[in-house]
Amino acid sequence: MKIRRMCTSAERTAGFVDRLRGLAQRCLRPAGAGPTAPSLRRRGAYVLVGSALLCLAGASWILVTGLLARDELLSAQRELEVLRHMAAGAAGKPAPAAAGKTANGSTAGVRATGPQAAEARTGDAKNADALMTDARTAMRSVAEHTARAHDLTTGPAWYLAAQLPYFGDPIHTVREVAYMTSELTQQMLPPMERVTAEHTGPARQDGLGFLLSALGDAASDVRRAAQVTAAMRERAHGLPPTAWLPTVDQARIRLTRQLDRITPVMSDAALAARVLPSLLGTENPRRYFVVFQNTAEARGTGGMPGAFAVLSVDEGQLRFETFGIDTMMADVSPSVDLGAEYTARYAVMDPTGTWANSNVSPHFPYAARIWAEAWRERSGQRVDGAIAVDPNALARLLRATGPGRLPDGTQLTADNAVDLVELTGYVRYADNVQRKSFLLDVARTAANTLLRALDDPGRLPGLLRATYDVVKEERLKVWSVRNEEQRVLEEHPLSGSLPTGPGPFAGLVVNNAAGGKLDYYLDRELRWTPGRCTPEGRPVTVQVTLTNRAPTSGLPAYITQRGDKPRYPTRPGDNRLLVSYYASMGARLQQVTADGRPMRLGSSFERGHAVYTVDVELPAQQSRTLTFQLMEPVSDRAPVVWRQPLVTPLRTQVEPYPACSG
Repeated sequence: MKIRRMCTSAERTAGFVDRLRGLAQRCLRPAGAGPTAPSLRRRGAYVLVGSALLCLAGASWILVTGLLARDELLSAQRELEVLRHMAAGAAGKPAPAAAGKTANGSTAGVRATGPQAAEARTGDAKNADALMTDARTAMRSVAEHTARAHDLTTGPAWYLAAQLPYFGDPIHTVREVAYMTSELTQQMLPPMERVTAEHTGPARQDGLGFLLSALGDAASDVRRAAQVTAAMRERAHGLPPTAWLPTVDQARIRLTRQLDRITPVMSDAALAARVLPSLLGTENPRRYFVVFQNTAEARGTGGMPGAFAVLSVDEGQLRFETFGIDTMMADVSPSVDLGAEYTARYAVMDPTGTWANSNVSPHFPYAARIWAEAWRERSGQRVDGAIAVDPNALARLLRATGPGRLPDGTQLTADNAVDLVELTGYVRYADNVQRKSFLLDVARTAANTLLRALDDPGRLPGLLRATYDVVKEERLKVWSVRNEEQRVLEEHPLSGSLPTGPGPFAGLVVNNAAGGKLDYYLDRELRWTPGRCTPEGRPVTVQVTLTNRAPTSGLPAYITQRGDKPRYPTRPGDNRLLVSYYASMGARLQQVTADGRPMRLGSSFERGHAVYTVDVELPAQQSRTLTFQLMEPVSDRAPVVWRQPLVTPLRTQVEPYPACSG
C-alpha cells in the first residue's frame, strides 16, 4: 500500500514537472513563432481569473476594514455621548441656597461659610476633578477611535474603489465621513483637553478668572478648530446627495446635521476666546454700565430701559458698584452724534433727551453710546462699555444659579422672574416709588445671585451654558468703547448690531407707542414668501401678524394707561405700536395693507436698509395682519431674520422659493 501511494505521488510530481516544462517552452518560444489559439485563450483566462481574484480580495478588504471602521466610529459616538451626559450633568447641577443674609435681609450674594461649607466646597472640587479626568479620558478615546477609522478607510483599495462611477459613491462617502470625523476630533478636542488638564489636579485654580486665562491661552487653537469645522461643514454639504446605500446616506446626513449644529458653536467659542478675556479684565480693570430692559414696553433693542447698575471687572472678579432706577437718568441729555441718518429717522422721539426712548433703534451700539455718555454726565465716571439684559435672560441664568430671595421674603426663581418684573410688580404696588423700589430689588437680587454662582466652581459649567443660551436668544448685548474689541463683537449677534451688506433680510421691530406695559401680552409672527424672478427682481410678500392677548378687564391702570392720549375711543387693554419692517438692501416697497386695507406709512433708511413704519392700533383680544409687497434684488439665499427679543419670541416662517439661476 505504501509503495502504491509513493508511486502515485511520483506520477503527480512528474506531471507537475511536465506542465512547468511546457510553460517554460511557451515562454521561451522564438518571437517569430506566434502563440497558438488555445494558449491565448488560456492566458486570457488566467488574466480574468487573476483580475477576479484581485477584485474579490479588494472587495473583501474593503468590507472587513469598513466594518472595523464602523465599529470604531460607533465607539467614538458612545464616548461622545458620555461626554455629552457629563456636560449636561455639570450644567444641570442644582445650586444650593446660600447661608447668611445681607444687610437688607436678602440671602442673595452671600457665600456660605464655616467648616461645613468649606467641606462641601472641597467635596465639590474633588467631584469636579474626577469629572474632568473622566472627560479627558473620553476625549482621548474619541480621538483614537476616529483616527483608527480614518486609517482603516485609506489605502489603494479604498482609493481605487472610490473612483468607480456609481458603485464607488458609497465608498467615497464612507472615506469622507471617516476623514472628516477624524479631522474634527483632532482639531476640536486637544484645546478642550488642555484646558481641562490645567483645571484639575494639585495646581488647580478655580473661578472665572482662571477660565478666562486658559481660554485666552487656547485662543489660536480654538480659532483653528472653528475654521476646520466650517471647512468640514462645507465639505460635507458637497458630498453626493445619495450614495444608493441607505446606511451610508444616514451616516452622511447625521454628520451633516451635527456639523450644522457644531459650526456656529465653534464660531462662538472662537469669538469668546478672542475677546472675552480682555472684556472681563484680564489685561486691565473694566467698568460697564448695565441696563435691565423691561420688555413689557417694547423698544428697538428689546424693552424700555428700567433699572441699571455699574459693574466693575478685574481679572474675572465681578462686583456691582451701584444700582439705580430710570428716573435717576431722566434729567440727563447727553451730547452724542450718531450721524445724519439716525437723526433723520429718530429725532422726533428725542432718544438722547428722553431716557425711555434712548434705545428706540434696534442697533444696540447706538443705545450703548447714549447710555455711556449719559452716565458720564450723570456721575462723572467713564465706562468701558455697556451691557443690556432682560427678565427672560435673568430667568435662564437663575435656572443655573438657583433662586435668590428679595428683602420682603419673596423668592426669585427662574419660573417667576419674568412675571415679578413685568406683571406682579404692577399689580402689587400702586405707588410708583414702591413699585420702582421693588423692581430695583429684583435686579439687585438677581445680580448678587449671579455673583454667588460665579464664586462657586461647581456651578460655573451650568452658568456658562445658561449664558450661551441667553446669547443665542439675543437677550444679552455687549458694546465696548475700544474699537478693536467692538470690531470683533460686531461679527456676532452678541453685539446687537444691525447687519449691513447685500443679501435677503427680514427685520420686524416694534416700539410701544401707547406708554403702557401691554407688550407682556404681545405675540408676533412673520411669514416671508418669495415669488418667481422677474426682470425687475424678485417679488417678496411679508405677512406680519400681531396679536394682543391682554384681557379687557382686571389689569392695573398703570399697565393699561394710554400716555399717547389718542383722539379716538379705546378700552383698557388696547395697545398701540409703531411697527417697522427692515427690508433687504435695494428693496422697493410696492404696497402695504392692514387686514387687506391700504395703509399710510413712513419710510426711511437705517444702516443701508429701507425701513417702512406703520402706526397700528391693536385692540385687546384681537389680531392685525400687515402685508408688505416688495421687489427685492435677485438672490437664491434665505433671508437673515432679525429677532427683536420681547417677552414672547418671534415666530417665523420662511417659505422655499425657486432658484433664479438657469
